[in-house]
Amino acid sequence: MRLMFLLRVFAGPAVAGPVIARAVLAGPALANLAIASLVIAALASVFTVPVSAQQAAAPPPPVAAPLPPAAPPPPVAAPQMPVTAPPMTVALPLLPTAAPPPAIPDWLRAHVGDKNGQITPVVLQRARALYFRKLSEGVIDNPCYFAMDATRPSAIGKSRGRRFYIICEAEQTFRAISSGYGNGRNLRGLANFANGRQCAKNFSNAEGSKLTTGGGYVTAETRTSFKGYYRASGKKTPLLRSFLQFEGEGDTANARERAIGGHAAVLLRSMCRTKDPKSPYANKEGYVAWGRLQDYSAGRSNGCTSWTQSDSDKIFAIVKDSPTTVYIYPESGDVDAVAKAVKARKSLAREDLYWNASCLRAIGAPRFWPNETLEPIIARYRKAHPAPPPRPLPLCKR
Repeated sequence: MRLMFLLRVFAGPAVAGPVIARAVLAGPALANLAIASLVIAALASVFTVPVSAQQAAAPPPPVAAPLPPAAPPPPVAAPQMPVTAPPMTVALPLLPTAAPPPAIPDWLRAHVGDKNGQITPVVLQRARALYFRKLSEGVIDNPCYFAMDATRPSAIGKSRGRRFYIICEAEQTFRAISSGYGNGRNLRGLANFANGRQCAKNFSNAEGSKLTTGGGYVTAETRTSFKGYYRASGKKTPLLRSFLQFEGEGDTANARERAIGGHAAVLLRSMCRTKDPKSPYANKEGYVAWGRLQDYSAGRSNGCTSWTQSDSDKIFAIVKDSPTTVYIYPESGDVDAVAKAVKARKSLAREDLYWNASCLRAIGAPRFWPNETLEPIIARYRKAHPAPPPRPLPLCKR
């Protein structure tokens, strides 16, 4: 009975009642043993008081004789529990950004506009941004840079459209010249992405598309190859055409894979071969190619930027041993935005968009064919129409 009384006192009626009932059913001996154990546990819990509780329960010292403050109790080691730290926010330093290009000088502003031979503001702004960015990155150090507006027409009346620009700000020179854009292809039964002679409607970065890709480029190496002989003023003249390789980024990143660059817009037509073993360009059988020279600088190319022979010579002299930038408008985002605005019958000016007005009327709406969409189509066409095996040129008729 004493054990039961102690259990009720120290453990409380809520705990003691059920325990006593079970202990009684177990028999007197086991009941006394169980109740004794619970009493001991209850006493231990009562008299084993945490340090903080001891401090809280301690009576305050007499006011007349204040005691010095007690030393803080030693820290009680808490059980090691896995703790998930809250996410830490770290203020990272901002990455340096390219400084904006210097303001357009007054002498250059005189060449800004939409007339033939002028450069549209957005084309100049982007060309300068690319040039000064590459200059600050140490990629180039050429005092000149190039730009092209592929939305402009090939001809205006009887004059050639001048849509390629050579800008040398240090020398304060600006030249606008003619150039070709990509002619594209018509894969009958699959897709038609061909361009007319006057205005470009289709653009793409797909390999095999023969289309122009807008965006930023940096000029790379130059390669010169023999194309054949032709007659000029009755004289046998070799056609040695140089090719300026472009390196791109973004949509233009596959420029090398596509062999995109710049060259003179000349080639040989109606080609044949003749025996000329003394020629330095003769093949191992002693034959050389002959043809008729054709200048297509006012028309289209196979995706490259092309110029007249005289303009090409000047451009190659500028980039000799000194690469520079080439910016071609429009980029894929420009094409898509203009096409969307045209479909919605919105004003390009109000939407802050640009396309040459005469060419936009001629083409209706432009289209960009991304490589992931067009290359599978071209691959299917190539599989269905394999290229014939190479054959030697026919012999020239004397």
